[in-house]
Parts: sequence; C-alpha cells; structure tokens
Amino acid sequence: MHPAYSVILFTTASGAGYGLLALLSIAGLLNLVPLDPWLGFTGFLVSYAFITIGLLSSTFHLGHPERAWRAFSQWRTSWLSREGVMAIATYVPTGMFALGWFFDWTGGWVWALLGWLGVVFSIVTVYCTGMIYASLKTIRQWHMPQVAPLYVLLAAATGAVLLNLLLTVFGDARPWSFWTAIVLLASAMLFKMQYWVAAETDSKSHTAGRATGLGRFGKVRAFEPPHSTPNFVMREMGHRVGRKHARTLRTLAVVFGFAIPIAASAMLLLSSPLPSWLWATVATVSGAIGILIERWLFFAEAQHVVTLFYGEQEA
Repeated sequence: MHPAYSVILFTTASGAGYGLLALLSIAGLLNLVPLDPWLGFTGFLVSYAFITIGLLSSTFHLGHPERAWRAFSQWRTSWLSREGVMAIATYVPTGMFALGWFFDWTGGWVWALLGWLGVVFSIVTVYCTGMIYASLKTIRQWHMPQVAPLYVLLAAATGAVLLNLLLTVFGDARPWSFWTAIVLLASAMLFKMQYWVAAETDSKSHTAGRATGLGRFGKVRAFEPPHSTPNFVMREMGHRVGRKHARTLRTLAVVFGFAIPIAASAMLLLSSPLPSWLWATVATVSGAIGILIERWLFFAEAQHVVTLFYGEQEA
C-alpha cells in the first residue's frame, strides 16, 4: 500500500495523545502525581493538541474533506465511524475531568467517574483505530489479531514517554513513571517483532489461481497487463518496498522507537550528571522517529489482494 503521510501523522499523533491522556488520568486518580493545576493543565493541553492535530490530519487523505462529517453516521457497521464517534465522545469526560483537576474540584465520586470514563474512552478509541485496518480481509498483513492490540500498546508506550517528559519538566517524576515507560516500551517492541514474524510466516492464501478460479488447471498468469499506463489502483494498492529496505527500516524502528527510549528511560533511574529532562527529551524525540518509521512500514509492507490482477502471484 502507498503510505499516506496524513494517515501516518494521524495514527501516531492521536495514539500518543490518547496514551498520555489515559496515563495522566490514571496517575491523578491514584494520587501517583500531585494534583498541581498547572501540571494537569499542561498535560491535558498537550494530549488534546496531539489528538486534535491527528484527527484533523486524517481528513487530508479524503478526496472531499468537507464530507468527513458523514462518517459519523455509519457507527453500526464501520470501525472508522465508531472511531470518530468515540474520539468526539472522549472530549466530554476528559474535558470535565481536566477542569476538575485545574480548579481543584477533585476527591468526589463524580470526578473519579469522569476520569475512569476518560481512560476507557481513550483506550476504546485507539482500539477502533486499529480495527479499521484489522477488519480489512483484503489485506493479509492487516487482517491479523495482533493489529488492534498493538495499536493500543504502542499508544500506551508513546504516552508513557510523553508523561515522563512532562513530569521531569515539572520536577514531579517518580521511579514508577520510568518503570512504566520501560515496561510498556519493551512489551510493545516484543509484540511488534512477533507481529513481523507472524506476517512473514503466515500462509498467503490469496493467489491468482484462486482469484480467477483457474488454479486447478495449473499456474495462472495474466496474458496482458490490465492497463498500459499506471492508474490509481496501481499507485495506491501496488506500492512495494524492497525486502532489503524493509529489514533495514525495521531495525531502525526498533532502535529509535524502542531501544533508545528504553535506555534513556533507564538513565532516569540512575544517577547521571545530565539533567533528567534531557534524557526524557532524548526518549521522546527518538521514540517519535522510530514510531513514524514503524507506522510507515505498517502501510508500505501491506499488499492488497487486488494486486493479483496486476501480475502478483500471491498476496
């Protein structure tokens, strides 16, 4: 598949925003961080900025962005519509929870209920994002049980890295936040590597012979190409990334997206002559680079079944 930069920005930015939103809410509800008004204000502002930028960027991939509102009407059958509905719904409890944090209206059951609702809504929204791709049977690399949980885990890991940066800037970082980031990053890395192995070893059940119904007569190939010049389907669905380049990019994704952020987060647990905010910044910047590479690969390595009619033997 041809990677759309707007969708890459959407899935990475909104995922990090929802991850930070959920983890910050949990930390506030469990009294793991001081309920400082400006800590809460900054944290929720950063979360909403990432989420909103991501959601708006997703409309850039549409032929008619002004019609994006119509997606909300198909929530019964469409995961994209469910994601849109949940994304908007999440603003309500989290916004009221943030106001309670800022104006010191905390401690009551209503405030706690709003906080936990925001956590659940954030997780469900990211899960819906993953299911947009996992529900597509025409793309084998996406139609896998690991995809949606992986989206949630990556959102939590990137959110934890952002939370570390926020807490170190405010001087409120604690060992639990460093360990949370390390555990989530390591889990996401192992889960992502397992996904890559599964995607490579999974049997390619879609073949040209099966698609045409002529497989029983032997190997099927096209007598002539369907088009004499490249068309939209070939550009969007037939994008290919070389195996050598894919492996190199996977390595870069692991190094920048997981290894360096884990090492930088571990340095926050140790005595270091460098300030803690610097290590947290290294983890955040490196993680952002790595996750962007990972998400680009997620789209670039995907092969749509329609490519069988353009010369591919299996998908």
